[in-house]
Amino acid sequence: MALDGIFLNRLAHEIREVAIGARVDKIAQPSREELVMTLRWRGGGGKLLMSASPQAPRIHFTGDAPENPAKPPMFCMLLRKHLSGAKLAEVRQIQLDRILHLDFETQNELGDQVTVTLAMEIMGRHSNLVVIGAEGRIIDAIRRVDLETSSIRQILPGMRYALPPAQNKLSLFEAEPAQVLERMDAGKDLELSKALMDVLQGMSPILCREIAHYATRGVDASFKALTDGQRQRLEFYLTQLTATVREYKSTPTMVLEPSGKPKDFSFVPIHQYGAAMLTREYESCSGLLDSFYTHRDRMERVRQRSGDLLKLLANTSDRLTRKLAAQKEELLQCAKRDGLREKGDLISANLYTLKKGDARATVQNFYSPGEEYVDIELDPMLTPAQNAQRYYALYRKADTAEKKLVKLISQGEAELVYIDSVFDALTRASGESELDAIRSELAAGGYVRAHAKKGGKREDKLAPMRYLSADGFTILSGRNNLQNDRLTLREARATDLWLHTQRIPGSHTIILAEGREVPKTTIEQACVIAAYNSKARDSGKVPVDFTPIRNVKKPGGAKPGMVIYDHYQTVIVDPDEALVRSLQQK
Repeated sequence: MALDGIFLNRLAHEIREVAIGARVDKIAQPSREELVMTLRWRGGGGKLLMSASPQAPRIHFTGDAPENPAKPPMFCMLLRKHLSGAKLAEVRQIQLDRILHLDFETQNELGDQVTVTLAMEIMGRHSNLVVIGAEGRIIDAIRRVDLETSSIRQILPGMRYALPPAQNKLSLFEAEPAQVLERMDAGKDLELSKALMDVLQGMSPILCREIAHYATRGVDASFKALTDGQRQRLEFYLTQLTATVREYKSTPTMVLEPSGKPKDFSFVPIHQYGAAMLTREYESCSGLLDSFYTHRDRMERVRQRSGDLLKLLANTSDRLTRKLAAQKEELLQCAKRDGLREKGDLISANLYTLKKGDARATVQNFYSPGEEYVDIELDPMLTPAQNAQRYYALYRKADTAEKKLVKLISQGEAELVYIDSVFDALTRASGESELDAIRSELAAGGYVRAHAKKGGKREDKLAPMRYLSADGFTILSGRNNLQNDRLTLREARATDLWLHTQRIPGSHTIILAEGREVPKTTIEQACVIAAYNSKARDSGKVPVDFTPIRNVKKPGGAKPGMVIYDHYQTVIVDPDEALVRSLQQK
């Protein structure tokens, strides 16, 4: 993974520089494997996020404020008991492994000064957050590991804490480039980036590929097949990297896809992708990680807390899709209804030639230009007149069915669009209050059962997302369909500007004009906000429509959030998370 031992070393250095001596003010556990610790120090403070999630284990300062569950988990309560008011005394990294120990000085129940250590282990699916007390014994862990889970290393309360087995690799803090090359010469003949990972401690794949890219100028080669010039370039890069590591220098760099979606990161500039990828430098490693994982974390928290809603919406969408397919197939059959009426007419015109008991009628088709003869199936149990009436009845049934099917298909397609909009709002939800609002919306629509609030408390009205443009105009964006309706139909004024992604589920966005002319810059920024708060968040070149609010109407009987509008203009924008964050007001 990109968060390697050296990147963690930079993070530890950042934490030491600002937070040694800081006091633990608050501890929260927003999700099952995520912890946020608020630290206060002289002249400031910050939130230290620690995640043991298998998908994104890490530790860094964060500017995000994930909403906490109403009832704190047991692990959170235990940490509050042992670490509330504690002072951060030291931050230690175990060699260049992805293990960071945070030592806190605090007092126990007897008033004695003790040290409690929080061990952040970043090891993929084995990642963990372990609380270690006196004599190195485990107090508890965010993920307990018993014999059934691992026969090599158990992590249970009361056991003595032991480090994972060490790897026999070289550290750039101790080894010189010549020693690295010597170890690689003695090892297997692997592709250069893999050979580097095989001998060096704390190196991520992207960093090893960057070294190989510099040494070979982008040519794939095994280590032992390197030319003298390539070996010299490799040794030179390793020398520069060693100096960077030992002097605690870094240039935190994020690699982004052309669409702007984060792909990878490192603590040094990345050139291996050329023009195929974009890069963005950050002032700190914490700032990079906070930006890289914010959206991914939000999705993970939503997945954990709203699995039932996601499943409901997926099943509802599948059911509607199947139902619409069947209705459209039936509608195609109704299109042949005129043939049924014609058969009735042909039978009626030839009653004198037919008799009861006939299974087939061969008659001249006067509806055809050639007036050729056609065969019409008859029911032998019915008279010719009754057979004619049977075809007329089938025609009337198909005609009625077509009218009803057109209406049902229109309603089904509108409901499918609505479900898609709820799904989009759910994937962008960032806290319990937003999830509760979506549950209430689905309950009002009859999709889920409504749950009464404990103690009969009235549900708080969720505020829309609020932004301030560079020109000083307030921009509001709805968090769900009910709030979209409230913003557009009740709170906005006729002169305000309304924005929405074109034919893409997303938030209703309002620019509060307040009688002023809205400048072009504000409209462009509001379009970026509307594109970011939509299903097209990770796309590029998103069309956003805007029009005065007086041109927006809600059809009778339409689902929440569904409106129609006219006399609009369209702007093509790229969603920009950095811009949206800079404009957002807390």
